[in-house]
Amino acid sequence: MDKKKNSTDGNKINEEIKVPEVRLIGADGQPVGILPTRQALEMARDANLDLVLISEISTPPVCKILNYGKYRYALQRRKTEARKKQKTIDIKEVQFRPFIGENDLNIKCRAIQKFITDGNKVKIVMRFRGREMNRTETGFNVINKVLEFCDNFAKAEPKPKLEGSMIVTVLSKK
Repeated sequence: MDKKKNSTDGNKINEEIKVPEVRLIGADGQPVGILPTRQALEMARDANLDLVLISEISTPPVCKILNYGKYRYALQRRKTEARKKQKTIDIKEVQFRPFIGENDLNIKCRAIQKFITDGNKVKIVMRFRGREMNRTETGFNVINKVLEFCDNFAKAEPKPKLEGSMIVTVLSKK
């Protein structure tokens, strides 16, 4: 196509290919054979297409005759499709208080179960305020109740530990 195209995505094209000979794949996708690079470049120009270095690590390197703009567009589309299919693991946070009611505790435990079955990790945070810091064992008891409830389907990655004015642990799927 153009005489001076520059590649920015890492593939060498046209005059950027400096090897003496290449294994050529034609515009129709059929292998042509091993040719000198100049002859392959002439064939690409005759077809009004580009010579693109596909695989540099093989001997001789593999080149293909194709429209470089369409090739870059197809690569970009494949990357975005792969990114869409990727499952991201979110970390959900559930906060507790040391003197939480039994029913509230059960509701939060069911929410944790739902988050984990959906494939997310859950960060459990027990917050203390003021004089509650003197009763951290109550907070550890509540956290242990939560861990007992979640024992069938989740495990605590770091054991619950006191960090400043809160107890923190992370649950993930077994």
